[in-house]
Formats: sequence, C-alpha cells, structure tokens
Amino acid sequence: MDYEKQKRFIVNLIYCGLIILLVTITIRYALGLVSPFLAAFLIAYILKIPAKWIAGKTKLPYKLIAMVLVLVFYCTAGILMALVGIKLVTVTVDMVMALPSIYRNQIEPALGYLFKGIEHTVSRMDAALVKTLNGMFAQFVQSVGELITSLSVRMVETLTGYASLLPGIFVKILLMIISTFFIAADYDLMVEFIARQLSDKAVGLLLQIKEYVVDILFVYIRSYALIMAITFVELSVGLTIIGVSNAILIAFAISVFDILPVLGTGGIMLPWMVIEAISGNGPLALGLLLVYLFITVIRNILEPKIVGSQIGLHPIVDLVSMFVGAQLFGIVGMISFPIFFSLLCHLNDTNTIRLYK
Repeated sequence: MDYEKQKRFIVNLIYCGLIILLVTITIRYALGLVSPFLAAFLIAYILKIPAKWIAGKTKLPYKLIAMVLVLVFYCTAGILMALVGIKLVTVTVDMVMALPSIYRNQIEPALGYLFKGIEHTVSRMDAALVKTLNGMFAQFVQSVGELITSLSVRMVETLTGYASLLPGIFVKILLMIISTFFIAADYDLMVEFIARQLSDKAVGLLLQIKEYVVDILFVYIRSYALIMAITFVELSVGLTIIGVSNAILIAFAISVFDILPVLGTGGIMLPWMVIEAISGNGPLALGLLLVYLFITVIRNILEPKIVGSQIGLHPIVDLVSMFVGAQLFGIVGMISFPIFFSLLCHLNDTNTIRLYK
C-alpha cells in the first residue's frame, strides 16, 4: 500500500508539473504569437455592445455600425498614442541629453559646497588629511562625471535599440487593426462556430468564466481607482504641508504615475528627493522622504485589503499571487495572477471544479 501511494504521488506530481510547464510555455511564447488576434477579439467584444445598441436605435446594418466604431476607436486611440508618444520621447531625449549639463551646472557645484564643509571640519581635527581628501574628491568628481556621461550615452543607445523594434510592433498593430474589422463584422458568427465545436458543459463553463472575468476586471479597475484617489489625497496634503508649490497638480501627476506597478510613486519622488538633497535643500528632501515613506506604508497595507476584498481573496493570498505573478511574468503577471486565483476560488465555491475543501 505504501508503494502504491508513493507511486501515485509521483505520478500526480509529474502530471501537475507537466501542466504547469505547458501553461508557462504557452503564456511566455504562444501567447505572444497570437496576442494581436486576442487583442482584436477583445476590442471587438467591447465594441459589440455599443454597436448593437446603435444598430437597434438607428435600424442601420450591424456590420456597418461595427466597422464605423472600429474605425473611430483606432483613429482616436492612434491620435492619443501618437501625441503622448511624441511628447514622451521628446521629454526623455531632452532629459538624457541635458544630464551632462545638469551635472556640471548643479550637481558638481553642490558636491563642491558639500566637500568644503567636510574639509573645514576635518582641518580642525587633522590638517594632513585635507590633501588626501582633495585628491579623493577630485577623483570622485571625475568618476561621477564619467558615469553621468556614459549613462547618457547608454540611455540614448537604449532608446535607439527600442526604435529598432518599431517595425515588428508596427506589423503586430497592423494585424490587430485588420483582424478587429473582420472579427467585429462577424463576431456572433465566429462565437457560434467556436461554441459548436465544444460540448454544452464546456460552453457553460466558458460563459461562466467570461462573465466572472468581466465583472472582476471592472472591480479591479475600481479598486485601483480607489487606491489612486487615496494616494492623491495623501500626496496633496503631504506636499502642501512641506511647502511644495502647485502641490495638487503635482500630486495628481504622481498618483497617475503610481498606477505603474514597477515605477510607482518612487519613480518620481525618489529622484526628486535625491536632486533636492544634492542641491542643498535638505529640509525639502527630508519632507519628500517622509511623505514617500508614509504613502508607501499606507499603500502596502491597503492594497492587499482593498484589491483582495473586492475580488474575493484573502489579503495574504492576493499579496502572494501578486508577488508570484510579478516574478514570473512581470507587470502582466502581477495584474493577472490575482484575477486568475479569484476565478479559481469562484469556480471552486460554485462546485464547477473541486480544487480544495
């Protein structure tokens, strides 16, 4: 009996491992190949509801309305993305090219002022150390200058490398646009064809998953909108207290930037704090540090509770799923893993599948 249990355990372990490996390979590689068509299907699904409503009100053909909505959607999205992209690239290039001059005109004088204070203090204790400190400071300034220059060159090379990816991205976008027109025109026909290839049980399961995922995505967006609002209020109050001008406008910009999981609030506040500290504005740098620490602590406490409670997960489960997803698939995994685990819990609670007691 022990041998049979051990053999069954090993077989089940290998089976689960193969499933995990297959899912990982599918997500990492196969999903990228079909991503333009999946995105096209998603956009067609979103536009289906207003297209049917307009067709019912105007008595115009559904296909015509769907085509027009797809055209309007991509024209609007294309104009907005082009404007934002051009502005972002321009600002980034200007900042990168300005790094050496910023170092020469602001950072290096601030370092010199800081070193003068250290030199004055050391000269009182041991005058012989001043010469050594002068040599160390000169070498330090030279090293930092070379680092800033090399960093600027590398950032320009990185932007150039990203520019080389544009042809491939353009092809994918073109495929997505063309596919959206075809899918939007015959959305119901395609869905019915796919449904005919599946059993009634499989179709019911897919419909249940679709309805739950759509609802949970809405809840997910609402949860992060609440977190963004809380961050905006905290930043507005904090920046106003420490005397930052245009505090509300800056707080709004940072709270919008805070949506990005990798960068977040620290992507703006930490460089801002370092620049103020180097420029000799110690009180403002300290105030920014305190505001940033307060917001980070509050967010780390509230985010698992708000997002987890809204999507039906315990905060620790939500936290673990976000961490594992981020480690495996980056930003996409960080967003999708909590939704996936919430879906599994829902299917288990409705006795659709049995994963745990």
